[in-house]
Amino acid sequence: MITSSTPAEITLAPTTDPASAPAVPALVHADDLLLNPASRTRRFVGAEHGSGISYFFVDYETGQGTDLHWHPYPETWVVLEGEASLSIGERRFTARVGDTATVPTGVWHRFTNPGEGRLKMLCIHASPVIIQTWAD
Repeated sequence: MITSSTPAEITLAPTTDPASAPAVPALVHADDLLLNPASRTRRFVGAEHGSGISYFFVDYETGQGTDLHWHPYPETWVVLEGEASLSIGERRFTARVGDTATVPTGVWHRFTNPGEGRLKMLCIHASPVIIQTWAD
């Protein structure tokens, strides 16, 4: 059972003044976020769009994955399709569709697609910019 002294959701009234809304696009097209023309992986840098979070939408073939790295903030992974082999510090996990894992701040991590199908995963960075320190 999870208990907290603070509410999990805070409800506020929205602004009714459009002039006070940030001047950023409300929609970012998926093709505009592709890492390069040959990639299926997309990168969203929140600071460029008025958001406090950033993310990678990963679309990997069998055997593809990330190199070992860490961030100065937590990262949360959500498996949308396929299977992921996760390494978080010294721990190893297999995550499947619908599973979520969070990497704590400053912990080395990586993931790969060990399955026969595609791996689609949302990698949410708790930061308006993406900061990665690679092992190599």
